[in-house]
Amino acid sequence: MSDTSIFGADFIEKAEAIILENIANEQFGVSELADLMNMSRSSLLRKIKTHTQLSASQFIRQVRVTKGLELLKHTSLTVAEISFQVGFGNTSYFIKCFREQYGYSPGEVRKGVVREENDDVQESGFKKYKWYGIGAMVIVVIVVSVLLLSKKNETPVELEKSIAVLPFVNESNDSLNLYFVNGLMESTLNNLQKIGDLRVVSRTSVAKYRDTDKAIPEIAEELNVNYLVEGSGQRFGNQVLLNIQLIEAATDRPIWSEQYSREVDDVFALQNEVARKIAGAIEAVVTPAELKQIEKIPTENLEAYDYYLQALNLYYNRTQENLEKAISLFEKAIDEDGEFALAYANVAISYYFLDVNQKEKQYTEEINNFADKALLYDSRSAESLIAKALYYMQMEEYQLALPHLEKALEYNPNSSAVVQMLADLYARVIPNTAKYLEYALKGIQLDIAANDSIGKSFIYLHLSNALIQNGFVDEAATYIEKSLDFNPENYYAPLVKTYILYAKDGDAERTKKLMLKEWRKDTTRLDLMQEVAKVYFYQEHYDSAFYYFEKFVDARDQYGLNIYPQEDIKIAWVYKKMGLQEQASKYLDNYKTYCDNDESIYKSASMAVMYEYEGKYEEAIEQLKIFATQDNYQYWILVFQDIDPILKPIENNPEYRKTLQKIKDRFWKNHETIEKVLVDKGLI
Repeated sequence: MSDTSIFGADFIEKAEAIILENIANEQFGVSELADLMNMSRSSLLRKIKTHTQLSASQFIRQVRVTKGLELLKHTSLTVAEISFQVGFGNTSYFIKCFREQYGYSPGEVRKGVVREENDDVQESGFKKYKWYGIGAMVIVVIVVSVLLLSKKNETPVELEKSIAVLPFVNESNDSLNLYFVNGLMESTLNNLQKIGDLRVVSRTSVAKYRDTDKAIPEIAEELNVNYLVEGSGQRFGNQVLLNIQLIEAATDRPIWSEQYSREVDDVFALQNEVARKIAGAIEAVVTPAELKQIEKIPTENLEAYDYYLQALNLYYNRTQENLEKAISLFEKAIDEDGEFALAYANVAISYYFLDVNQKEKQYTEEINNFADKALLYDSRSAESLIAKALYYMQMEEYQLALPHLEKALEYNPNSSAVVQMLADLYARVIPNTAKYLEYALKGIQLDIAANDSIGKSFIYLHLSNALIQNGFVDEAATYIEKSLDFNPENYYAPLVKTYILYAKDGDAERTKKLMLKEWRKDTTRLDLMQEVAKVYFYQEHYDSAFYYFEKFVDARDQYGLNIYPQEDIKIAWVYKKMGLQEQASKYLDNYKTYCDNDESIYKSASMAVMYEYEGKYEEAIEQLKIFATQDNYQYWILVFQDIDPILKPIENNPEYRKTLQKIKDRFWKNHETIEKVLVDKGLI
């Protein structure tokens, strides 16, 4: 059946029928549906989106869930049996998708507690999807913490265990005791962050509410949490008084509160008890390992702990002066307790931030020594592991930093600092598109409220970039618009938006016009200069490509910059086409050096282009075969490989076409896997 013969209702009914024929096959996905519909994958995605406002994978999932409901009503099969019959390999995931689609669980259907008027699911799949289209209902594909949808159902819905700890109020007569009250808040936050069953927003997200007059529901909405912790405390002499309550945001009522009066010597037991009581009140699952981390006492020496708390206020400020003062106080804490791991770790981290923007690093040895001491005295501390990871980042040994950061996230699943570092590493230096997207999404859940409009614009920019790299084109378009809404002057968002638009429809002329429009705003921007040149390169307009590439390489050479070395093969090709063989050879040699030093997953793809340039077609295909075994590569490989003029001489080679198809199929298979993983983790 040709693509053009499938319209509207016929198209949806045909697609639905094919899915139902393969309903029990867990592996049946978008690629398989496209094949059986005799359509290209891109055409299928576009037509399903047009007629249902759903992505193709969402469409398949809804057909599966709808069939599941039918089996629940008309068979005696268990929920687990039904989930497998409709192609869900995981019963929990089936239940999650079922509840999202209908607002109630499969168990409630089986028990007969669902009201009949809610039972609109007997209508055919086509009628249901047609209703979506006619009503112009907006289906939000990416649902991160900043875009929660609430459902009004007759049955109660379990609240997400998301929580924020607001700054505690200092009720001491002596304002100098503020650091101690802040310490009580910090310890409560840190202990809750160690619980994987909770989503705990960052300290920086709540700091702006210290003196706020906003109501609890308003704060909760801004932070996108269901629970808030409020506290006030005072210290006089050796006594600590703490009033604390856990508030359910939806009702603005306390669901747990306690007043404590303890000796200062008992402060650690108090902190641990508070964390356990809060977790228990919202029925969070605390594993034995997490409980062990919560109950860990940082130091037996209260003098050391007092110095440590004094240092924290300065440490979080991050100015050079405050970091230097914090280091002095942390070191006083270490003088009191030579095995105080947290103090060692924070000294190392403080030195890293003193050095981070310096061309000449001064504190590398200090970072390493203090990090090693922190690990020696507590190897299971997230802070100790972060400190050592920062040493490796200082040394540009990023592969060694990764396991320390990932282990730190095991001990503190809600660490926004670790999530941000991992997102950056997987985006820039150790490319992995799946992990980049996962951490970009998780970072928004934990820290979006900490930022002003400019900060939010860049966070959404990175999320959009991560989404498009993984082939989530429509979702990327949504978040690039958010980025520009928060800051229309965002320096990089228009460039990302231009490429997203190209990914949607392949309009090269519009892409070129938009690129030139941005470049003319600032003709010194080398990133845009070489991007404009590349658009002309792909169009095979070599005169224009040469004009911009020449400007780019002249500026790069003038300032001694080693940027965009991966583009030297395109520059060489353009110079060759312009008859400048000597310069072309120079840039080809530069590209060979780049390939030799490349340790990323893209090395074989880069080598393939080099061999193709040299006319070594068999070697090029062999390198592409190697690349076809890789995972988590960028969507741009698929977008531009078909139009790269360097690869045109072998575009009709059967082995080349076969290999290219393998690369595409592997990408889309990974795309579906990534989508499932992110849904399971509650990230989309």
